[in-house]
Amino acid sequence: MNNMNTEGKLGIALVGLGNYSENELAPALQETQHCYLAGLVTGSPDKADKWKKKYNIPDKNIYDYKTFDTIKDNPDIDIVYVVLPNAMHAEYVIRAAKAGKHVICEKPMAITVEECDQMIAACAAAGKMLSIGYRLHFEPHNLGMMRIGKEKPFGSIVKMTAENGMGDTKGWRLDKVLAGGGPLMDLGIYCVQGCRYTTGMEPVAVTAKEAAKTNPEKFTTVEEGLSWVMEFPDNIKAACTTSYSKEMNKLRAEAQNGWAELSPAYEYRGIKGETSKGKMDFPQVNQQAKQMDDFADAIKNKRPTPVPGEMGRQDVKILQAIYKAMESGQRVEII
Repeated sequence: MNNMNTEGKLGIALVGLGNYSENELAPALQETQHCYLAGLVTGSPDKADKWKKKYNIPDKNIYDYKTFDTIKDNPDIDIVYVVLPNAMHAEYVIRAAKAGKHVICEKPMAITVEECDQMIAACAAAGKMLSIGYRLHFEPHNLGMMRIGKEKPFGSIVKMTAENGMGDTKGWRLDKVLAGGGPLMDLGIYCVQGCRYTTGMEPVAVTAKEAAKTNPEKFTTVEEGLSWVMEFPDNIKAACTTSYSKEMNKLRAEAQNGWAELSPAYEYRGIKGETSKGKMDFPQVNQQAKQMDDFADAIKNKRPTPVPGEMGRQDVKILQAIYKAMESGQRVEII
């Protein structure tokens, strides 16, 4: 089964059919109004066959990593969504842009700022839009946090706290070559994002400390956890923690005359929020459907995406500064 009425909708091809594509993006594309699942890119013939049958994808819209560049000749596919390990993002975003496709790239955007620059340049040169998979910019509770920072119902924010961790991590995320780092790249990025979009400010400096490893055999190339403090203008500090061995999921803002907290803050579903005035009353939405629909609508209406490559680049820049602070034990300024 697939989102059958495709008229006027933009076709999306998913690159990499792992857990996120299978359990979140493909189902979300059954609910979208402005885009639909048009194609697949996978190195696994078994997956290609299974998805083809499940979502009624024609053979001509199924690619592997060798045939990927011929996607340029396929008018069914307007958008390529890169859902690969982090170290592969830059290559496939650049190749997708060169093939004349708009691109969504999962977060973190890339391993280095230099890669981000190449990705942004490739999309600009092709005249195509680039968006990063920041689904929480379309989630009502997180949008509520943004409004609290902007409209100041509790006065100015004075302190932020953000935590994101999970206990059962395996596969490529434990390989520094593919992931570019440990939980900071995968989960800590949500803390960085949450503090940026709640305050509406950019951090100017950071200090960081790696957590002691409880399982050194598992975490051979990446950190198991770390905590860091981001310094924002107006003397606002954000205390953040991330881990691959402990469950945590929180975003909290303390202001002059009150507070607001999401817990869980970053999940795919079931986000809850509360303020010093009571519970947040927002609906649950399909975040990924909203995110992809917004990008398709932005393309159709030639308007900017609220989650562009430049936003992804800034997060990678901050993540790199956090690692530098962690490794050096020094305060690192973010210029």
